Amino acid sequence: MTTCPGFAFSTRFKVRYAEIDGQKVVFNSRYLEYADVAVTEFWDWTGIAAALGPVWQETEFHVRHTEIDYLKPFVLGDTVEAFVTVTRLGNSSLTQRFELCHGESGALHTVIEMVIVNVHLPTGQPAPLAAEVRAFLERLIG
Repeated sequence: MTTCPGFAFSTRFKVRYAEIDGQKVVFNSRYLEYADVAVTEFWDWTGIAAALGPVWQETEFHVRHTEIDYLKPFVLGDTVEAFVTVTRLGNSSLTQRFELCHGESGALHTVIEMVIVNVHLPTGQPAPLAAEVRAFLERLIG
């Protein structure tokens, strides 16, 4: 695996045929799917579900804002190494950074900055992070 400063976690996966367009490059929309795959693995890696149990299970994040910088496309058969870190905590939100690199060369292909907000599901309104969640997340800030 490649190392990337500021990131303690990464995961790898291959670009599949269904993810490319007629030019044999990855569809733009797939990069957000890659971030979703990577962040699911990231949360498992952190151990937050086991550490916090019901408090974490009751925490519900929704995407509020995403910025994607497409530097170089991935193509069929490439190995993507997705790096994930938490860069900022707000009152009810957190910001995550994803760097999608070529698994063999280490070249940076895409940078994604995503703000997610803890939402109280019955009202759909932002809700402050629980103290236990905040304490756990503070240890993850890269």
